[in-house]
Amino acid sequence: MGGSEGRGGASHNLPSHVDPELIPLHSPGSALRPTALALGSFDGLHRGHRRVIEAVVGAGSAGGATGADPVPTVVSFWPHPREVLHGETRLRLDLPGEKLALLEPLGIRQLVLVPFDRALAALSPEAFVTQVLEGQLQARRIAVGENFRFGAGRQGDASDLVRLGRQRGMEVVVLPMLWEGPERVSSSRIRRALAAGRIDEARHLLERPYRFGGQVVSGRGLGRGLGWPTANLAVDGRKFLPREGVYAAWAWRAAGGPEEFLPVEGPMAAVMNLGPQPTVDPQAPSAVEVHVLDRNLELVGEHLIVEPVALLRDQQRFDGLEALRAQIGADAARARLLLGSEGSGAAGVGMGQSPADESGDPTDQQNS
Repeated sequence: MGGSEGRGGASHNLPSHVDPELIPLHSPGSALRPTALALGSFDGLHRGHRRVIEAVVGAGSAGGATGADPVPTVVSFWPHPREVLHGETRLRLDLPGEKLALLEPLGIRQLVLVPFDRALAALSPEAFVTQVLEGQLQARRIAVGENFRFGAGRQGDASDLVRLGRQRGMEVVVLPMLWEGPERVSSSRIRRALAAGRIDEARHLLERPYRFGGQVVSGRGLGRGLGWPTANLAVDGRKFLPREGVYAAWAWRAAGGPEEFLPVEGPMAAVMNLGPQPTVDPQAPSAVEVHVLDRNLELVGEHLIVEPVALLRDQQRFDGLEALRAQIGADAARARLLLGSEGSGAAGVGMGQSPADESGDPTDQQNS
C-alpha cells in the first residue's frame, strides 16, 4: 500500500494499479476541485451508502476547473482508522480498485482517499473541516449518514458538521439510516451474512452480487489427481471472503490489475472450494479453488472474478479419495442445476448443457 502514485499525482500510502479507464483515484492534494462530496467509509456500497451518494451526484458535473461546478466525489480514508489507532485488521467488502468500478455508474467522477495517520486522527473537528474539507477539497456540498463521526476521539458528529459547514458556506446534508426489519442496513450486517454463508441475504442488502477476484497461480495438482482440476486463486489478503465451504459460483475471465478486475469473458458455471483440504492435505492453508464446469481451460497466470451463488455444503473430511471424488461429482451436479435456473450475474445464461470444449486435455487444464 505504500508509496504509490495515483493518476492525479502523489498519493501517499494509497493503493496503486488502478485501471486508467475507470474513474480517477486521487489523494486530497490532487483531487479535482471544487467538490460535492459524500463522506464515509462506504465499504460495500450498499443501499444505505448509495442514498448518501445520490445527495451529491446532482450537485455538480464532471468538470473541475476554476469556476466549474463541483465535482461529484466520494471521500474516504485509507487505511481504516481502526487499523491505525487500534492495530485491528479490517478486511474490506470492496477494495479501492473494485470501488471505482462500482462508483462510476452512480454518477461519481472521482474517489479521494484521505491517508489516515495519527496526525490526521489528532485534528479537532474544526481543524479537519478547515484543513481537509475546505482547504484541500474545496467542498461546496457534503453528504453524510446520521451516524457519521469525525475529529480527534470521534468528538464531532453530524450536527457539528452541519454547524461548521454553515460557518464556511458549505451545504451539509445528513441522511437518515436505512433500516430493514429490526436492523439497519450496514456493512457489518453484510459481513455477518457472508460469514454465515447466507449469500442471498448479502446480495439483497448490497442490491448487487458479491464478487471477488484473483490471479490464477500454479497448485500442487491435487484436484487434477481426483479428476476435478481447479484454478487456484491468489486473492488479496485485505478482501473479506465468505464462510469456508463448497459453493456453486459464476466465474469470469478478467483483465486488470491486482485490485480491480473487469470481466472480459463469461459467466461460466463453476464449483468453488473455499478453505483447507481436510481429506487430501489437512495441514494445507486455506485456499480458493475454482473448478469451471464442463470446460477445458488453461488459466494459470490469468485473472478470474468469482461470484459465489449458494453454499452447497460445509467442508468435511471423507474416508478416502474415492468418497471425496464422488462427493465432488455430486456437488458439480447440484451446481449445474442451481446455476441453470439462476438469474444472478449470468443474465439468462443456462448451464444445463455442456458448452463446447476450448481445447486441451481436461487433466492438464484449469490449474491443478
